[in-house]
Parts: sequence; structure tokens; C-alpha cells
Amino acid sequence: MRKTTLGDTGPEIGRIGLDCMGMTFAYDIGTPRDEAISFAVIRQALDLGMSLLDTADVYGPYTNEELVGRALTGGYRERAVLATKVGLVVTDPTGGPDGSPLIGNNGRPEHVRASIDESLLRLGTDHVDLYQLHRVDPEVPIEETWGAMAEIAAAGKTRFLGLSEVTVDQIRRAQAVHPVTSVQSELSLWTRAPLAEVLPYCEERGIAFLPFSPLGRGFPTGRFTSFDDLPENDFRRRLPRFQQDTLRANLAIAGRVREIAERAGATPAQVALAWVVAQGRYVVPIPGTKTPAYLEDNAGAGDLELSAADLADLDALAAPHGGRD
Repeated sequence: MRKTTLGDTGPEIGRIGLDCMGMTFAYDIGTPRDEAISFAVIRQALDLGMSLLDTADVYGPYTNEELVGRALTGGYRERAVLATKVGLVVTDPTGGPDGSPLIGNNGRPEHVRASIDESLLRLGTDHVDLYQLHRVDPEVPIEETWGAMAEIAAAGKTRFLGLSEVTVDQIRRAQAVHPVTSVQSELSLWTRAPLAEVLPYCEERGIAFLPFSPLGRGFPTGRFTSFDDLPENDFRRRLPRFQQDTLRANLAIAGRVREIAERAGATPAQVALAWVVAQGRYVVPIPGTKTPAYLEDNAGAGDLELSAADLADLDALAAPHGGRD
């Protein structure tokens, strides 16, 4: 797989990473997961060059970090660029729609300082490679939260610090306290808001950009053609773009991606990911998957270079019907 680095100063990583969230959290809520398959996917990702592994303490909560930590025993930890996050907490494990958890913010410095030690214990390591602020707490100045994270870096518990879902102003304010190595936000063929300001700012300053949900939660790849295709306990049933009327209107987008994929000799998922990769030198999408077949498909995008005509056609795709959330 082609390589890049985690921004100007970070380690070498593959052009496609792996979001481990779905192995224990979100999507098919309440459905038992197969830990052995998850272990195989994480280890196969490293074999395929997908060196950046992303998790968070809130996923589960806590169970995702525990799973990733167990998967990385036996010499795999040294091959991974391991990223986790802090700043979101589960306020009610089953209080949301369909028994989903309710999530709140906690960016207080004391919470951040305590959380890194707990994350390291669950992950079975003495440091992470990237520690990220999952969301800025509106009740805590970012300078205070980021200052605590800078202390963690100074103590050697993380090599680099990153932000998630932030504005350019918030990045600037954090940079005034400690260097920002990466920014994580949603970016896909049908969620393009970061292209306006945040991604150009990161590109100019050598900050890595790590898109989550780079496959548009599966829809632009043609995986779903009807609301009924979604499992009964899948949280996408609550999202506007997956409602029957909007989903039907959005099928044209998936159809166009499929046409371009046929022309490029690739799969729709690979085309969707390759378009994301093409948005910048340090752009590393982190698609999530729980199955080896999807993992191999995603990894293939790391070596796919789309033509100028393909990129132009993808750039010109219509905006989707329905809001993001």
C-alpha cells in the first residue's frame, strides 16, 4: 500500500487506516460480535499496510479499547500506529433511541489526565501514538483541555496529539498551546463540509486529516438500496439520508459511483475511498469494518489512483438529499 506520514512530523502510515469502533459499538446495537473475527481483521489490516488503528474510550464504553489491546498482543503493537480519543462520555447506556447510549462531553483537565492512564491500561501499552480530543467541551475552554493533553505528551504517554470535529479557530487556539498533529472529521463523497475551510487549513500547515465515515456509512457504495436493507437495530435507520424517501432519491449518487468504478476497474468502495485520499497529501481515511472481505476491498483503495476525469466526475456528484444526522 502507498504510504504517507501523520502530518509533517508524524510516523509513516498507510494511505488507508482502520476505524475499530464498529467491532464493539454503534451500528447493530445489541448484536453479539465475534471477537476472533475482530482480532483477525485488526491483524490483517496491519498485514495489508493499514497501520493506523483508531479507537476511543467511549466506544463500548471501554470495550473497544480492551478489544484492540488484546488484538495487538503477540508483537502486533509494535507494527501499529495506535490512536485513541478522550472527551466524550456515556451519560446513559441505554437512554437513546432503540436502546442506544446517550453521549455527553467532558473536557475537564482532571478527566483527561485520569482517562489516559485508564486507556493505556485497557490497551495494554505504556503509550499511544496519537491521543485525540474527541469533541471540544463547550463548557471548558479548549486551552484548558489541550493543556492537560500537552502534559500527557510531555510525560511520554502519547507521541502526538490530535483534534476531532473542530473549526479552524479551535485548531488555532489549540496550536497556541501545543502542536496539533492531526484533525479527524467526517469526509466522504456525500459529506464534504471540511473541504471549505478545515482541510485547506490542515494542508497548508502540514496537519494530517483523518476522515471518519469515508464511505458515507455505506450508502454511496451501493450497499443499501432500500430502508429495509438496514438491520432492525442499525442506528442508520434514524438518519435522514437513509429514510425511504430520501434514500430513494439518493440512489442516483450510488449509481454514478458504480459507473465510475466500472470505468476505473475498481469497486465502488475503492473509488469512494480513493477520492477521499486524493483530497490532500496527508489525508488518511479510516473506514470501519468487521469482516475480512470488506477490509481487503478497502485496502485496495490505498493503491488506486483515479484519473483526472474520474475525479472531476466524482467532484460533480450532486449533494445528497437529507441532512447528515
